[in-house]
Amino acid sequence: MIGSLNMDMVVQTPRLPVMGETILGQSVQFVPGGKGANQAIGLARLGAELAMIGSVGQDLFGGELLGSLQTGGVNSTGVKKTESGETGTAFIVLAEGDNSTASSSCPEPMPSAYRLTSMPRSS
Repeated sequence: MIGSLNMDMVVQTPRLPVMGETILGQSVQFVPGGKGANQAIGLARLGAELAMIGSVGQDLFGGELLGSLQTGGVNSTGVKKTESGETGTAFIVLAEGDNSTASSSCPEPMPSAYRLTSMPRSS
């Protein structure tokens, strides 16, 4: 599976802030995520054999995301650490059953040729 890997920083607030406003959050969680990673782990939990292709940075979040995939039963040998050092992040504000998200992706995605030719195969 080719997809995104992000560290989601989730802040629970009593309401969504308006433009330019700062409000006090009630809690914060750092949750390994990204749509691709979440789908891969979900499918692995259902018994599918999955390998993930993507990229993470050299930072702490990159290691956390790789560990999350491995713990979730997903083959992560196709996830490469980039030279840039930055892992993708998503900043999520949760309030009143709704959310707002600002996301940054890993600034050094893998070349298309890697995606097509280097998928680990299982025996």
